[in-house]
Amino acid sequence: MNKLTHLDSQGKARMVDVGGKAQTQRVAIAEGRIRMSAAALEAIRDGAVPKGDVLAAARIAGIMAAKKTAELIPLCHPLALDAVTLDFTVEAGAVRATATAALTGRTGVEMEALTAVSVALLTVYDMAKAIDKGMTIEGVRLIEKRGGKSGDWKAGA
Repeated sequence: MNKLTHLDSQGKARMVDVGGKAQTQRVAIAEGRIRMSAAALEAIRDGAVPKGDVLAAARIAGIMAAKKTAELIPLCHPLALDAVTLDFTVEAGAVRATATAALTGRTGVEMEALTAVSVALLTVYDMAKAIDKGMTIEGVRLIEKRGGKSGDWKAGA
């Protein structure tokens, strides 16, 4: 069984000490999607949502969220991110969000990429809920990470 890194020898929560780790280039990519009605998807695609440009707002919200991940996730290290990008793809019945977070540091950026995707999708919901309250956020997951002690990893299909 693996040792739980966020617990000390007495089982108390702790932030992992990364001070002795080498700084390396680290990248994480996460994705998720929000399913919605054809009317909501059309309004988002056409820029006709009364609250404004949904994807522009979601992009900014996701980037801001990545920068605040340590304030939201207990025991997560505050990181000086080098870059965060958010891309959106309109699919049949859904919008897919893909976030990439990168830095040169001592710990990974998986939580930042996942937080960016989650908040971006929540922002889409908030901005388009007047059109479709039944939207469903799904499939939020890490799809790739590079760098660090555990090396590179990619999700299976």
